[in-house]
Amino acid sequence: MSITAQRLTVARASGSCGAEVSGLDVSAPLDDRTIAELRAIWLEHGVMFLRDVHLPPRDFLAFAARFGTPVEYPFVRGLDGFPQITPVIKEPHERINFGGVWHSDTAYLERPPMATMLLAREVPPAGGDTIFADARAAYDALSPGLRATLDGLRAINSSKKADASKTREDRQKERGAVTNAEVLEAAHPVVRTHPETGRRALYVNLGHTSQFEGWTVEESKPLLDFLFAHIMKPEFTCRFRWAPGSLALWDNRAVQHYPVNDYHGHRREMHRITLQGDVPA
Repeated sequence: MSITAQRLTVARASGSCGAEVSGLDVSAPLDDRTIAELRAIWLEHGVMFLRDVHLPPRDFLAFAARFGTPVEYPFVRGLDGFPQITPVIKEPHERINFGGVWHSDTAYLERPPMATMLLAREVPPAGGDTIFADARAAYDALSPGLRATLDGLRAINSSKKADASKTREDRQKERGAVTNAEVLEAAHPVVRTHPETGRRALYVNLGHTSQFEGWTVEESKPLLDFLFAHIMKPEFTCRFRWAPGSLALWDNRAVQHYPVNDYHGHRREMHRITLQGDVPA
């Protein structure tokens, strides 16, 4: 075991996905070996959690760049001077939270992001947790017959599906949009194969998936509703409680997430970076 591996402590967040890593000082430069070990932990568990990451925007962006290429989020402008960092804010008077529906980030893009990194700046005294679901375990738990059916299907993902689009409205009014496109759509395999691990995962989500390619919305709805409910079963999930300086890095190719909206009257501010992905296959 390497010196780096000896000083890292990994605690699983659940029996299915998620792991919290301690023993790491991200304010100091990290060598390639340490980054490689962190990446291995992340790939195994789908989402990796760190604590006490109090990095200013420039250093936060540099840290994220060790794992991939930061890209701009298409529907909300980023921080001044740091367009790849999207502020995710809910003010005390607001009732709807940003991204407040089960989803995999921006699945309506031809090249959805490989990963998302979220850093907590201000959190409510209670509530505001994020739940993650392992779409790999959810696929593995399906019957062989249903897996065989899904393996040959593709699905349409749209940025205008009401489940997700309504959760962006306050932030778009506040900061404006990056793109002028009213609707972004992409068709992806219902089951995608992870390019790094080879594991298969369900790649349909409540926030963006509207129908199967070649099927009507009405024909698609019963099977999609079953899959949405299946993915979010408790046995496939873990729950993360935030604190200032908490960081989560999740793999959009392997897990989905849901930010819990249970902290009305309190402010929550997070900084988000998405990392460039490839075409799902």
